[in-house]
Amino acid sequence: MISADWMQARNILCVRLDYLGDVLMTSPAMRAIRESLPGSSITLLTSPSGAAIAPYIPEIDETIVYAPPWLKSSPVRDPDYQLEMMETLRQRKFDAAVIFTSFSQNPLPTALLCHLAKIPLRLAHCHENPYQLLTDWVLDLEPAQGIRHEVRRQLDLVANVGFRADNETLSFAVREEDKGWVRQRLGMDLQRDDHPWVMLHPGATAISRRYPPHHWSQVMAMLHDELGARLIVTGDANEAELIDAIIKEAGLDTSVALSLAGQVDIGKLGAAIATASVVVSNNTGPAHMAAAIGTPLVDLYALTNPQHTPWQAKTRVLFHDVPCRFCFKSVCPKGHGDCLTKVQPAQVVAAVRSLLQGIADTEQPFPNIDIMPSPKYLAENTGSGALVWNVG
Repeated sequence: MISADWMQARNILCVRLDYLGDVLMTSPAMRAIRESLPGSSITLLTSPSGAAIAPYIPEIDETIVYAPPWLKSSPVRDPDYQLEMMETLRQRKFDAAVIFTSFSQNPLPTALLCHLAKIPLRLAHCHENPYQLLTDWVLDLEPAQGIRHEVRRQLDLVANVGFRADNETLSFAVREEDKGWVRQRLGMDLQRDDHPWVMLHPGATAISRRYPPHHWSQVMAMLHDELGARLIVTGDANEAELIDAIIKEAGLDTSVALSLAGQVDIGKLGAAIATASVVVSNNTGPAHMAAAIGTPLVDLYALTNPQHTPWQAKTRVLFHDVPCRFCFKSVCPKGHGDCLTKVQPAQVVAAVRSLLQGIADTEQPFPNIDIMPSPKYLAENTGSGALVWNVG
């Protein structure tokens, strides 16, 4: 049952000050709000990265871009910037704010901002008692009493005030004009039924989540030689040189392997994913986009964090088990990156083949290993307490 106060809310502010993939993984929770409050309007307060994908999520009506000083990626700004944002939110007269965070983020600075903006209802997970900063406080039991998938965490948050969605899939709307651009850019030779094509995404924001370039080259050569696949390689402009080197090492020319590095925005990237037979990606934004769009996905999953596996996707999740699993580090603390480097290119090609044949993972993402964080993470973050990891 929806809380009486929340039942009256119509102008809703949803806050997710994170990256593209994090906003995507929040889309089911925003859908739960929309479906539970017919006629409501949802405005997303998010980072510049999150704002890039917001136009493709139908549940979002408007977007406000914000780079707060409590995020490490934010530029240094004058304090007046924060006062201006507070005034912007106050003038919008929001009825309620839902603050979405990971368990390692503190919601209280955002809660204070919303409180000062006179938003009467404020919902968030929080480890400590927020007193007046939150009207609806959900005690955050992560990580001490288990860790949920990021999507489940956000769905559980809004369920605390009665919001639920029948459909819990990720949300991404592919536009027809972007599909047309992709079809034209690829050319008809890449659309032939007897030559499936595979989209590959070698980049990732964190070094620890990048499959080695030499491995990518081997994967590409084998996909073409063994499966007759045509290849599209995506990335941002800064990765163009790396992608060209990977394709060159694979011994392929542009009639077989086409780089779109720096040439596509989010919409065109989504259209390329929708057109692909299979996507092969590090665990980063395009992997979550593939899950949202429904394209079969081979996810090269560095064991840095168990929360971000592909959500309700046709997928093969590939990794190599290591004792230092779930370190939550952007750079491998051991320096070897074995959780990815020891995934053999032949395994990736076999996974692509299985997806082309309609065979996807149906078990838990990590069926063969004990889902526990590294001792170092336990010592630094939870003392001697044990964690029970639930990634379902």
